[in-house]
Amino acid sequence: MNRIGNLVVPNDNYCAFEDWVTPILDKMLAEQPERLKEGGEGPWSPSEVIKRLGKEINNEESVYYWAYKNNIPVFCPALTDGSLGDMIFFHSYRNPGLIIDIVRDIRSLNALAMTAKKAGMIILGGGVCKHQVANAMLMNTGQEFDGSDSGARPDEAVSWGKIRAGAESVKVYADATLVFPLLVAATFARDREGRKAEP
Repeated sequence: MNRIGNLVVPNDNYCAFEDWVTPILDKMLAEQPERLKEGGEGPWSPSEVIKRLGKEINNEESVYYWAYKNNIPVFCPALTDGSLGDMIFFHSYRNPGLIIDIVRDIRSLNALAMTAKKAGMIILGGGVCKHQVANAMLMNTGQEFDGSDSGARPDEAVSWGKIRAGAESVKVYADATLVFPLLVAATFARDREGRKAEP
């Protein structure tokens, strides 16, 4: 058994993830020389790693599968946190050389935020990504009393200029794995069947 935050996870899950992700990292490393040639795409960014995992998972139950299918970028400034970071670390010894350039995503995400007429985000959990855009909807179980960034309310971000004064923002104190699917069902997915029928 192993632990992720306050969850207990069987080690077999980590082994299955490693068996799945290692060949993908191998393929990405093999494709890298072409990307690094002049005029190429450059090193992999974290959002491109996520897009690739969404492509490879080929599972309609995955958020990243649908993000890949619809060409929606998913930014994760803390890509190396958690099990994926462990797998990238192990891979760097088994088959070294894969380059993941976090600065490319910082530039992309900041450019999107700075040029958007309206900006917003949904954060599941807490942490580093709320520094990137101007309006916020936060959903996590972090509490304000400990001074953590995760626990800070949106009005704290106003004091730092990360959320515009007067912008609509909300923090939902809830387990995101329970509440976020309900939020999606009540908003983004509400008219899904109706949209399918349109020409």
